[in-house]
Amino acid sequence: MSGADELFEANERFAGTFAGSGVPARPARRVAVLTCMDARMHPETFLGLDIGDAHMIRNAGGRASDDALRSLVISNRLLGTHEYLVIHHTDCGMLGLRNDDLRAALVDDTGADASEIDFLPFSDLDQSVRDDVERIRASPFLPDDVVVTGYVYDVADGRLRKVE
Repeated sequence: MSGADELFEANERFAGTFAGSGVPARPARRVAVLTCMDARMHPETFLGLDIGDAHMIRNAGGRASDDALRSLVISNRLLGTHEYLVIHHTDCGMLGLRNDDLRAALVDDTGADASEIDFLPFSDLDQSVRDDVERIRASPFLPDDVVVTGYVYDVADGRLRKVE
């Protein structure tokens, strides 16, 4: 059985007991979380969130990319969120990655030019959180009173640490 088949079967079991019908699209806690796509992280669980509580925006590294900012603007302007958590994590694959190395590997493997892609790697975990918090705060499309805080999630013990 393929991974997709296993997940589809799990969804059938989930749907059999689903109690989330009628939950509004606006997040109940008026919060959005920007975090990494890493499979070791389950932010809904480690933040104590339920269906309908918060928007979850995930990408490689949990970076405040143009697309993540697009999602945060929509979250704020159309769906009423007013607080954002930026959560990066220990042992992240983006930590220490070099754009040039990945671009060269892609050319070697695929023959396609990836020189225009910024994969948004970083060399300092805490600084990457600070940079992304600042990028969100600096957006001209978000109100000045939106609260943005940054954290590092430790994949070894499940704890969040606030980054000042």
